[in-house]
Amino acid sequence: MGLSVTSPQNGSARLNENGRIVIPAAIRRQMGLTAGDTLLFSIDGDVLKLESHRARIHRIQESMRHLIPPDRCLSDELIADRREEARREMEEALG
Repeated sequence: MGLSVTSPQNGSARLNENGRIVIPAAIRRQMGLTAGDTLLFSIDGDVLKLESHRARIHRIQESMRHLIPPDRCLSDELIADRREEARREMEEALG
């Protein structure tokens, strides 16, 4: 399996007979990849895209950020909802 890295953002690798490639070390470092990370593939036309699970979550969070006002805390709202639900359940059980 031959590989070469032309810059930290570009590289090449040869597909072996089992369909495997090695991601060049410079690219793994730049992407923050470590052994055991889950990688997600997608195809855009004839281009194969690769991103870490962590990067996809971050990308989706960033794309949704504009939908939530900065002064709103969804986790606090969720906790308040759950506490209210627990209070109602307790009242029903006692009542």
